[in-house]
Amino acid sequence: MSDLQSIFSEMEQRFNAEAAAGVESVFQYEIDDSNHWFVAVADGSCSVAQGQHDEPTVTLAMDVATLQDVLSGETDGMQAFMAGRIRADGNIMEATRLATLFPVS
Repeated sequence: MSDLQSIFSEMEQRFNAEAAAGVESVFQYEIDDSNHWFVAVADGSCSVAQGQHDEPTVTLAMDVATLQDVLSGETDGMQAFMAGRIRADGNIMEATRLATLFPVS
């Protein structure tokens, strides 16, 4: 569990507030079908929390290795989606903003 905490904490630290101007989205993550986290972006700010959001914009389901690979830049999120490593539900086009909102250093 602490691994996921550190992964999402790092994600929050990489948040690009300029890219989030005017954006209001909730990215729900389902990791290994049992761990739920969400990232809420609202007009230049970001918050990360463990649990399930009532109204996510998009839900992304994957295993922890895929999450680590995408956030580290080793794997492109769209390629992982096309390969079936990420399942998406809701406004899947909104997920394409993630690379801009949380750029890899």
